[in-house]
Amino acid sequence: MALPDRSPMFRAVSRVPSVLGKELMAGMLLATLVAGLGIRHLMPADALAPAIVTLLFAVGATTAGLALLCRTGPLRTLWFDLAGSLTFIGVVLSVLIDPDQLIRLFGASDQPE
Repeated sequence: MALPDRSPMFRAVSRVPSVLGKELMAGMLLATLVAGLGIRHLMPADALAPAIVTLLFAVGATTAGLALLCRTGPLRTLWFDLAGSLTFIGVVLSVLIDPDQLIRLFGASDQPE
């Protein structure tokens, strides 16, 4: 027997549009790129990669903090996804960093090696 009215059986699930997440991610990566280009003039080229990775981690942590402040389920999940992806990008870029570049980031110390 066929049911004439199926609307009570299948309810539409309210979701945050995925376009919003893509726009937020593109905006965060663009802001990180602009900040990286600004940092490029302040520090040597060898120390640029560790600074950008640190910047990605900081933006990811800030995004996770915003996710904790958000009370709604789908929007909170979106913010946590963005924070995780920024952290993942930072981890992938940190693999490309030579350990000597990190030493140059902190400057020369007076301690013997």
